[in-house]
Amino acid sequence: MSASQSKAEMPAAPAETASAGAGSRYWRRNLYVCLFGSFTNIVAMTLLLPFLPIYVERLGVQGRAAIVQWSGIAYGITFLGAGIMAPIWGKFADLYGRKLILIRASLAMAVSMSLIGVAQNIWQLVALRLAAGLLGGFASGAVVLIATQTPKNRSAWALGVLSTGTLAGSLLGPLLGGALPGLIGLRETFFLAGGVIFVAFLATCFLVREDARPAARRRGTLSRGAWGMIPDRRPVLAMLATATCLMIATMSIEPIITVYVGVLVPPDGPLGGNVVLMAGVVMAATALGSVLAAPRVGRLADRVGTVPVIVACLLITGLLLIPQAFLTNAWQLLALRFLMGMSLAGLLPSINATIRHSVPDGAAGTILGYATSAQYAGQVLGPLLGGFVGGHLGMRAVFVATAAILVAAAAGNWALAGLPRVAALRGERAPQN
Repeated sequence: MSASQSKAEMPAAPAETASAGAGSRYWRRNLYVCLFGSFTNIVAMTLLLPFLPIYVERLGVQGRAAIVQWSGIAYGITFLGAGIMAPIWGKFADLYGRKLILIRASLAMAVSMSLIGVAQNIWQLVALRLAAGLLGGFASGAVVLIATQTPKNRSAWALGVLSTGTLAGSLLGPLLGGALPGLIGLRETFFLAGGVIFVAFLATCFLVREDARPAARRRGTLSRGAWGMIPDRRPVLAMLATATCLMIATMSIEPIITVYVGVLVPPDGPLGGNVVLMAGVVMAATALGSVLAAPRVGRLADRVGTVPVIVACLLITGLLLIPQAFLTNAWQLLALRFLMGMSLAGLLPSINATIRHSVPDGAAGTILGYATSAQYAGQVLGPLLGGFVGGHLGMRAVFVATAAILVAAAAGNWALAGLPRVAALRGERAPQN
């Protein structure tokens, strides 16, 4: 398949203004500011993982079961709120500007994180975590801004670079959360996180530049709605389904990794049976592989087209999952998870770039917001699926089932990509009949 054929496989959105196609002249500066902002916001959202149960206990919760339950609620409710609000904030961005969304999100996160440091009971903690999800969303807002302000022929690379901030934040957040409380204290850790995010807020206010959107385009968004502006919804719906399948496949493994590593790590081995340490290293290896590969895979997607990259990454990831079900030691799992991280790196940036190429500028924020919600849906469904399959069929079956989901998603995207070509061939042959 040639590069020109690959890029023509998905229908393009209607013609837009020159600025939308060529990108803003500030797009590189916007990218690096958003990279810093996404990194700091994700670090803030994940750094409390190592000490959350301790903080919950300090807020008055007694009993191991209650502490575990409230820790899960306090952590997960942020992502629930973010998933619900993503399309709403996306539509708001289409109407009133993407920079405004980033300013609101960074200020809300800075205030929420600081207030968490002064929470007096568990209800205040849960309410503030929910507020962080409902009012935050810097990372998803940054995707919208970069996708719409970057030249289309560089969008996959730019989104890949942006994703490294999210991945690095999710990798370093728990590490910082394990170190900072012992150095400066639990509550002071939240104050520091809020202060760093406030720096991102200031950088967004003074350094991000967004091209003005014509009033006619805003009126079009109001009158027809985002979905009504899309000429062919099939590629958009396919990308939303792919994003959900991807997160289902990724998160279905997470709940069993530590248990699976426990089977693979011998008590008398070099790690001395330290299952938790090895499980953390295995999880970090996946994120590290993605951080290293994301910009390179994004550049490849800009050159050959996003759909071939999506199909290839889904297929490679599915194939890498199968041998993980039949391993004999944890080091094999570490190597395969690192390779899997590299293959996962190109998926979300390419999915977002495909959506951006398939919708007009006035609908980009809303539809990319739905893409964020689709990812959060997968994050909720994935652990449920992994727990169900692992509980009834065994842990190894989870890897095989997850591989089947990804291979099926690859086949579906390949079939959809071939539809325009088949239709064109039929159109060419029609006069002969």
